[in-house]
Amino acid sequence: MLAALIIVFREVFEAGLIVGIVLAVTSAVPHRLRWIGAGLFAGLVGACIVAAFAGTLTQLFEGMGQELFNAGILSAAVIMLTWHNVWMARHGREMSNELRTMGQAVAEGAKPLVALATVIAIAVLREGSEVALFLYGVAASGDGGGRALLGGGVLGLLLGVAVCLATYFGLMRIPPRALFKTTTVLITLLSAGMAAQAVFFLARANWLTTFDQVVWDSSAVLPERGVAGRTLKALIGYTDQPTAMQLAVYIGVIVATITLMRLTAAPPAPRAAPAE
Repeated sequence: MLAALIIVFREVFEAGLIVGIVLAVTSAVPHRLRWIGAGLFAGLVGACIVAAFAGTLTQLFEGMGQELFNAGILSAAVIMLTWHNVWMARHGREMSNELRTMGQAVAEGAKPLVALATVIAIAVLREGSEVALFLYGVAASGDGGGRALLGGGVLGLLLGVAVCLATYFGLMRIPPRALFKTTTVLITLLSAGMAAQAVFFLARANWLTTFDQVVWDSSAVLPERGVAGRTLKALIGYTDQPTAMQLAVYIGVIVATITLMRLTAAPPAPRAAPAE
């Protein structure tokens, strides 16, 4: 039961942080729950499919299929998150303007929701498939019966959902004007972290071995597998032993996102002429 609880909580915890951020980002967008729900459902279905074909997936590409799969879905999430930030830099001012009509807000808000719903689906797909694989391994090892696994899994799921809600309500306490800037920074760091994790999986598959020297080792101070380390890993892609390539990609994604946001940012609205 304890093993199932830890496994499910660990994976739901990471996905829950992402869902909480997305809920806060889209708080002013109508019908957001439909898109977020669709992303969750698509991710769960995908996780079930991946778990069903886990053996076949692992054997692909000389036994490195799982690593390449993880790198692929992380890369897709990076593209979607970057697109969201760039799009919001262009249209965020219009969406936050109270003088705009609700109909226009719905039409404009649907575009970034496609990207964020996709990111949720990818997060749930990745973490959900890992839950299924890990629980299968626990069951195969004979560590507890079916009821114990189910009980531990449900408890881990509830704790993970609590983290999601805590993230959402914590962000919603931020004043509305500062919320956009805060979530933009979080999404940028989240995107950079996912890109660095994709590099890690490509390196494990021996597809990317350039600049693989470890830059620093902070495992003694802040281990990646600890609670604080896993939180930072989910939020900003923290790793206690980053390679030079991971660090370069991390910084590169941040610089590229900021540059694209500035190039596409909407000009400030002109001030109204004073009445004569």
